[in-house]
Amino acid sequence: MNIAEIAKLAGVSSAAVSRYFNNGHISVEKKEAIRKVVEETGYRPSVQAQTLRTKKTKMIGVIVPKVASASIGRIVEGILSILNESEYQTLLAVTQNDPKKESEYLIAFNDKQVDGVILAATVFTADQKRILKNMMVPVVIVGQRLSGYYCVFHDDYHAAYDLTRLLMEKGRKRLGYIGALRQDQAVGAERYRGFCDAVCDMGCGGLAENAVTAEFTIASGYEKAKELLMRCKDLDGLVCATDTMAAGAMQYLCEQGIEVPRQIVVAGQGDSDMAKVTAPPLITVHYSYERSGEIAVQMLMEVLEKGEAAIKEVKLGYYIVEAS
Repeated sequence: MNIAEIAKLAGVSSAAVSRYFNNGHISVEKKEAIRKVVEETGYRPSVQAQTLRTKKTKMIGVIVPKVASASIGRIVEGILSILNESEYQTLLAVTQNDPKKESEYLIAFNDKQVDGVILAATVFTADQKRILKNMMVPVVIVGQRLSGYYCVFHDDYHAAYDLTRLLMEKGRKRLGYIGALRQDQAVGAERYRGFCDAVCDMGCGGLAENAVTAEFTIASGYEKAKELLMRCKDLDGLVCATDTMAAGAMQYLCEQGIEVPRQIVVAGQGDSDMAKVTAPPLITVHYSYERSGEIAVQMLMEVLEKGEAAIKEVKLGYYIVEAS
């Protein structure tokens, strides 16, 4: 089957069939006649031919660091909630937290001419910045801020600041911090900076030294809590960069017979399901991960349709969730 044969069976022109498949203007009667023929024949237009004609692939590349992550999973859900209702399909690439793989996927998507890319970023190497600068398709970054690019990110600094201050206002004056690699500007650097500024503003600047760096796993949270407690034996609170780290820290404390929260209160960030099922539930921070994915798609669609988006950077808020 081809367009001319579909047109003949439907009793319309070939131009009408072409407009039908490209979402152009067409009368309801003609649209219904073409639809019936398409359903009866099982006809599908050639994607390759459409791409050559329109220079559009109707594909969006999505690059994420991992899939076993509550926050990344929620970002992807937000992305798909919009893309699945559109005419675009999704190509998902998982880098396993390897910056080199991230660079390779950026190059691959650029070479294969997806219409646009959504990058859930963690760190930006010099190589990645060079590749981003030379991308021929629009890119929207979610989860991090990079000057000069379309970005959707969170207020990580003030969230960590307010969380730390809340614990200190509750009477916890000997806090420790379990954080992420500082190369991760959002979760690593900004959240730690929020912790440091909060303890300084509360007159306890020395607490900024009570810090260790963990990986994004329960096991690492466990080991780093052990390391921190061996170094700082009189802690009465732990602020963690993620709920996963906090859950691991809580596991260690419970094994040591340390009562949570009476002796040491534990706070995480992310408002994941894990924060709700720990005993007791974690104090945590809610970030709008799903919404960030939705906005990233909407921003990319605007760039694809109009050549640019009205807003280049979107910073989303947060709120603290306390156990009831």
